[in-house]
Amino acid sequence: MATSDEIAAAVSGTTVTTRFRDTVRAHADRVALRWKDGEGWGELTWADYADRACRLAGALADLGVVQGECVVLMMRNRPEFHIADLAVMLLGATPVSIYNSSAPEQVQYLTSHCGAVAAIVEDVGYLERVLKVRDELPTLQLIAIIDDDGRAPDEVLQWSALLAHDPVDLDAAATIAKPDDLATIIYTSGTTGPPKGVMLDHANVVWTVESLLRCWTDDDPDPRRSRLISYLPMAHIAERMTSHYQGVIAAFEVTTCPEASQIAAYLGDVKPEIFFGVPRVWEKLHAGVMAVAGANPDQQAALEAAIPAGERAAECRARGEEPSGDLATELAQAQPVLDFVRTLLGLDHIKAAISGAAPLPREVLRFFRAIGVEMSEIYGLSETSGPMTWAPFRVRIGTVGPAIPGQEVILADDGEVLARGGNIFRGYLNDSERTAEALDDDGWLHTGDIGEFDDDGYLKIVDRKKELIITAGGKNISPANLEAALKSFPLIGQACVIGDNRPFVSALVVLDPEVAPPWAANHGVEGKSLAELAVDPVVLEEVQRNVDDANDRFARVEQIKRFVLLGEEWLPDSEELTPTMKLKRRGVHTKYADRIESMYA
Repeated sequence: MATSDEIAAAVSGTTVTTRFRDTVRAHADRVALRWKDGEGWGELTWADYADRACRLAGALADLGVVQGECVVLMMRNRPEFHIADLAVMLLGATPVSIYNSSAPEQVQYLTSHCGAVAAIVEDVGYLERVLKVRDELPTLQLIAIIDDDGRAPDEVLQWSALLAHDPVDLDAAATIAKPDDLATIIYTSGTTGPPKGVMLDHANVVWTVESLLRCWTDDDPDPRRSRLISYLPMAHIAERMTSHYQGVIAAFEVTTCPEASQIAAYLGDVKPEIFFGVPRVWEKLHAGVMAVAGANPDQQAALEAAIPAGERAAECRARGEEPSGDLATELAQAQPVLDFVRTLLGLDHIKAAISGAAPLPREVLRFFRAIGVEMSEIYGLSETSGPMTWAPFRVRIGTVGPAIPGQEVILADDGEVLARGGNIFRGYLNDSERTAEALDDDGWLHTGDIGEFDDDGYLKIVDRKKELIITAGGKNISPANLEAALKSFPLIGQACVIGDNRPFVSALVVLDPEVAPPWAANHGVEGKSLAELAVDPVVLEEVQRNVDDANDRFARVEQIKRFVLLGEEWLPDSEELTPTMKLKRRGVHTKYADRIESMYA
């Protein structure tokens, strides 16, 4: 496996913009970006993409944006994001994406913190949030809007007018940014206080992409020029690295999906070859299949009969073997069912499917691998430019793979995961104190996660160092593992395990809003709201059965003794969840304090 220095040598002197130039030269006429356009599809070739980025760069340069300054972007997943991000980098400036759900106060904090001189927003809805705090943004010199319905003030610049500008020369502009210039600032979602600005430079980005491409061996399908769907927030490193930076360097064909809620339909239309999803996306796809199968006894029986052969075949693939003997025969019989489900989901062209950002229930991972989807879990942080461990094909369920090529990963004496390599961030913007807490003098990033290695260097994440529950009896317990076990049952959409300094472990359990109503109807409970289902005896009995089954996987002291069932959905970027659907424990504990205390009364 390549060392960090070897990866660094391979990308020495390059930047995201020089790699963009190289991709445009090599694939000018290939499709780069796609989007839904009425009943059909709109497309831009790499040459089109470059032309628009260079025109926007020329316009921004004339408006005074220069190397080293920041430009904030606030828009859904659409081709204009990619164009704007590249245009800003072609000036040697730094694009900073803001979560679309950000309130005006959050927009003010982030824009001020990075000292942005310009903002590009999607529509009047986003524009209003910027204008509401405009007087509190002394560095902001200009604002541009993509879709104006005529309500934008005259001083707001129009996207179409900016693209009418003469383009900068791509060859010259591509060399303005230097490897140690910032490619972006990723703001953390603020689960542990004010958001931190993670500074990633061009060297971080190209090093990470080079390492990820080396995770694919000569025996694997070629990842370059693959089809992807971009649908998660671009303010998060996962989507930024997957579809944007890798898209530029590996010449991916990226279809933009403006709302994550539409992803199921896009999968069927696009047939992606590489697909990344946070656990909730995979859980919803799995729950949808199980709900459809559960409504038809014959289909359910066929699926239950086919899955065991698929699971054993997946285990063979993970060892680099082909099914043979009786297993080959059983697999051939099961294949039509497995193929049907994979096609139904739009995953029948997948080269690699990836889950990350939080633990995925093992049952869900096993299901997708059983139907023939080459799926794996990946692990990383904003501070590691995204991934730091991954095995796309030689998968070991329960682990997040070995270190990516060039990445050093070790465990501290207390089990904390430490990482070092060319992907490690340059520090937190304007925050030397928290930078010193994260990065030690030897260059090791302290991740805050507790891990374990197997004999072959595959990493298992136990939990967040600060989130481990220590019961009143002194037992250390991982809430994430318990929560993943609970969410493996289709009826349960979300869960938050409680127990720190408590006499026993309890949980807040949330019904899945898509699965619960049809499940209830199939069991004689119809016409009830989610809140009513949460107190229905039939539903409570089934959830209790799910909790009991989850408990069977853990030692007695770790088991959930009581739970409260909630009939309200936890949405992304709420009191309960971050924009990428990670649990906000502090928010949950505060909002449901009375319900939690009721379990210990």
